[in-house]
Amino acid sequence: MGSSAPLSPSPILLNIGGKKYATTIDTLTQREPDSMLAAMFSGRHTIIQDSETGMIFVDRDGKQFRHILNWLRDGVVPALQESEYHELLREAEYYQLLGLADYIKANMNKKKDEDTSKPELTRTDIIKCIQNEKVRFRGVNLSRLDLSKLDLSFVDFSYACIEKTNFSCANLQKAKFGDVKAEGSIFHDAILRECEFIGANLRGAILDRANLQSANLQDACLKECSFCEADLRSAHLQSANLVDANLKGANLEGANLKGAKLAGTNLQGANLQRAYLREVDLRETQLEGAKLGGANLLGAIR
Repeated sequence: MGSSAPLSPSPILLNIGGKKYATTIDTLTQREPDSMLAAMFSGRHTIIQDSETGMIFVDRDGKQFRHILNWLRDGVVPALQESEYHELLREAEYYQLLGLADYIKANMNKKKDEDTSKPELTRTDIIKCIQNEKVRFRGVNLSRLDLSKLDLSFVDFSYACIEKTNFSCANLQKAKFGDVKAEGSIFHDAILRECEFIGANLRGAILDRANLQSANLQDACLKECSFCEADLRSAHLQSANLVDANLKGANLEGANLKGAKLAGTNLQGANLQRAYLREVDLRETQLEGAKLGGANLLGAIR
């Protein structure tokens, strides 16, 4: 039977999809006053109650409603599986519990970030793999692993996630890093001769004193990278983004930098002899002490 009179302060009895709950008006209305639940139990709307039991029936997921009540009571939701979060989010949106919906989405995004940040292999796994003739880690997540001092020559890392991975002093000759995500990775003192980094994102990576002779870094994002005293002789850097990179003392003799972005780049003391610098804007670079003898500067802006 229907009643539009204010409800009594006695416990509210709910039947949610066949599951029974007891709570209070304060719990249902105070935390999220603009929700559908708050509107239902504000006393301004007719509530349909069972004439015998006094229970109010709502045709929704009874299992997830316990999490709804815990949120309304304490503002807390336990850690759940992704599928359960999706179910609970559907209920939160039905009841117009905007605070709960935002909380669930934030937790789902956090869990996703945690999952993607975990490497899929360990250093030991890598060592076992490289004992084979052909090694491919294409698309594998190896972020934050310590792979320093290993012989990883000829290994295919294309499309892998190697963010903040330590390759210091490793032998990576002729390894493939095409389109990798390698922000903040460490390659100092590594052997990277003839490596392929086409389209790679190496933003903020450290490559100090690395041997990058004849390496292919075309179209790579090298913003804020450090190449101090690195060997980049005959390297391919066409259209690479070297904005704010540090190439102090680097050897770029014979390197191809056609169309590279060099705004804010530190080239102090760098060897640019016979380098190809056509169509390069050098106005915002630091060139103190740089050697430019024989460099091709046709169309360059200085």
